[in-house]
Amino acid sequence: MISATLALLLQGTPAGAAPPPPSSTCDAPVYMVVEGLTLDRDRMIAYARAIAASEIYEKLGGYYVTIPRPVAVFEGEAPPNYVNLTVRFPCLENAKAFWNSEVYQNEILPLRQNPSAGDYTVTVYAEAPLRSDMVGKVGDNRFTHDFDNSGVPQASGADQ
Repeated sequence: MISATLALLLQGTPAGAAPPPPSSTCDAPVYMVVEGLTLDRDRMIAYARAIAASEIYEKLGGYYVTIPRPVAVFEGEAPPNYVNLTVRFPCLENAKAFWNSEVYQNEILPLRQNPSAGDYTVTVYAEAPLRSDMVGKVGDNRFTHDFDNSGVPQASGADQ
């Protein structure tokens, strides 16, 4: 649920201009995961362009951490129209502010509805704490340390 302060702020804010909650309450990153089957690729491209044009992610500190199509499948099958897209937000409040924003609910979301352009599930997960041995080795959106995989034994018959 959106905090009372944020709800008051959003009431007088133009669509797409939702400010983030105060930084003191926004320090627990979350990941919004959108996964499922795309049924109408052209409409989903228009939907993605509308999100980009609205700049709502930027306003709320959200950014993509994955590209929706897999680069490899290690187990099972991924249908050609299956997507899994992850967006990182600085906190749950900002993810909710995106989802519940006027620009998203009234202008963007309808682009992929009625009929549905995809069969998606949208979930939000808390970011796991960084292990102590990883501190200083991982930074924003990149690794700051080289991790050599040559010392990791591989299962026999594993795909090279």
